[in-house]
Amino acid sequence: VQLQASGGGLVQPGGSLRLSCATSGFTLDEYDVGWFRQAPGKERDFVAYISRRGGLRYYADSVKGRFTISRDNAENTMFLQMNSLKPEDTAVYYCAAAISDYGSYDKAPSYDYWGQGTLVTVSS
Repeated sequence: VQLQASGGGLVQPGGSLRLSCATSGFTLDEYDVGWFRQAPGKERDFVAYISRRGGLRYYADSVKGRFTISRDNAENTMFLQMNSLKPEDTAVYYCAAAISDYGSYDKAPSYDYWGQGTLVTVSS
């Protein structure tokens, strides 16, 4: 099982980035997926969630209206489009997959598999 996050980098405030998470070793459309982030010295926080068929999407209040989560099950890949980025969005971003739909989508322990993280830095 592997999740490979990519697309992070340095961007100015107000800019955009698109994160990708390529998966292998499991059937992605059997899993709900999400993105979390962890800023230096802080806990890992929920960012966004999408159900296995894409019918449900949830976002943290801090990113609602700016970030969009999506997935392509045929390509075994998930995405996070981030617009209007702010310095407080600076963090390592992690993709994750959950086999059960009974857990809390915004809680890290609900997820079974994790990517290695990709660093997003928003700074002028």
